[in-house]
Amino acid sequence: MESIQQRFSELSTNLEHQVIGQPQLIECLLIALLADGHLLVEGAPGLAKTRAIRQLGELLEGSFHRVQFTPDLLPADLTGTEVFRPRDGSFVFQRGPLFHNLILADEINRAPAKVQSALLEAMAERQITVGQTSYPLAEPFLVMATQNPIEQEGTYPLPEAQLDRFLLHVFIDYPKAEVERQILTLARHEAGAALNGLPGPTGQAAFQPLSGAELRQARREVLTIHLAENLEEYLLQLVLATRDAQRWGEDLANWLTYGASPRASIALDRCARARAWLKGRDYVIPEDIQQLAFSVLRHRLLLSYEAEAEGVSAERVISELLARVPVP
Repeated sequence: MESIQQRFSELSTNLEHQVIGQPQLIECLLIALLADGHLLVEGAPGLAKTRAIRQLGELLEGSFHRVQFTPDLLPADLTGTEVFRPRDGSFVFQRGPLFHNLILADEINRAPAKVQSALLEAMAERQITVGQTSYPLAEPFLVMATQNPIEQEGTYPLPEAQLDRFLLHVFIDYPKAEVERQILTLARHEAGAALNGLPGPTGQAAFQPLSGAELRQARREVLTIHLAENLEEYLLQLVLATRDAQRWGEDLANWLTYGASPRASIALDRCARARAWLKGRDYVIPEDIQQLAFSVLRHRLLLSYEAEAEGVSAERVISELLARVPVP
């Protein structure tokens, strides 16, 4: 009988055959799934963001739904609403898209604050309240929100305090020429299969969708991954350095206005354990923390005007922290 780690390894391999050239996105999706969190993905159009979570939905037992965020979207378009039944004069709650297991909130910054708040409240509370009734959301429940970094006109940027609700903030970039050649080949094969009425090529043997019980077992195993005391201290020092940057350099102190909250420590701990588990280890190593520091911290740092004037990004600040905080 296959172990849960083997099942996740096969799941990852299947995703890599369907979503070519985005290994970081795939890893972060699986980490978010194991750590029971949500992720914000930023990248130019056409980089397989939608494809990635849709393919993940096909490999899990559960439902997937995509919501295109627009300026005229209403909170009820996400949560659902009560519908009047003239036959008996009663109201029946019609569930909205948030009652699915995997949600793609496409271009989240195109919807106004009320809609963003409805989504973020559901992410945090795992329930929706309509009137005097609360409805629990499906389990598992994972939201992948996307932002287009190219167009900012007519958008509603997420407040910094709301960004903290996301477990990870992932940046993805264009693929290299060799990878894009593989994408062309896959797209051509899929187009040919569609014309012939056949399922698209998978490149892998049939994969039995991962069940809810298997996912719960995987999450339990992730929590048992060993994090040594000195690595836990290293993790904490990285987060604390964002709040007490003066200790690590005058330049860092000038660049940061606000540091990361305790949510960052919790997220880095959970994500580092999940990454170690995905790599087949039963213990965390410094690389797990360092590789995830960017995705965990970049949206939790508020840079100063001096940093913006000097063209200093959150990535630059995190790189400096990783270089200055000693590794045990």
